[in-house]
Amino acid sequence: MSSNPNSAEGTTAPQEPRLRKAEAADAAAITNVFLASRAAAMPYLPRLYSDEQTLAFIEAVVLPGSTVWVAETGEKPEIVGFAALDGTMLDHLYLRPEVRRQGIGSALLATVKEASPYELSLHVFQRNEAARAFYERHGFTAGEFNDGSRNEENEPDVTYHWTAR
Repeated sequence: MSSNPNSAEGTTAPQEPRLRKAEAADAAAITNVFLASRAAAMPYLPRLYSDEQTLAFIEAVVLPGSTVWVAETGEKPEIVGFAALDGTMLDHLYLRPEVRRQGIGSALLATVKEASPYELSLHVFQRNEAARAFYERHGFTAGEFNDGSRNEENEPDVTYHWTAR
């Protein structure tokens, strides 16, 4: 039994993440976070690309086309999350499943808000209730609901918006 009555068996204590700008050498670790997060949080999504194709997308599109931050934890730093900002569009914010609800996503989002201090938008799958609740807790409001025709997965999504007060 865990010595902390409020923690689940086998969970680790939350760690303060170290955030930094991503580098090209981080592509494999970012890809691993992306794949693990999507598999755990959205198992209903079709798997459209192989791991190798996903890595190529991170290397050729995400890293050169966006401002990307990574979150690291541990004595030997390990990437456990990342966020990618393209202008005022938050294209990606993903965490390894085992580090959810430890403040890492909030820390990444705060960094993104510093980089785009007036407004942000993002798309979330409508069925991704955990992500929707996360963004709503952080001041985002749901805007346009879409039938899925604008994404490759053909999964209904919603656009969220945040503006500085």
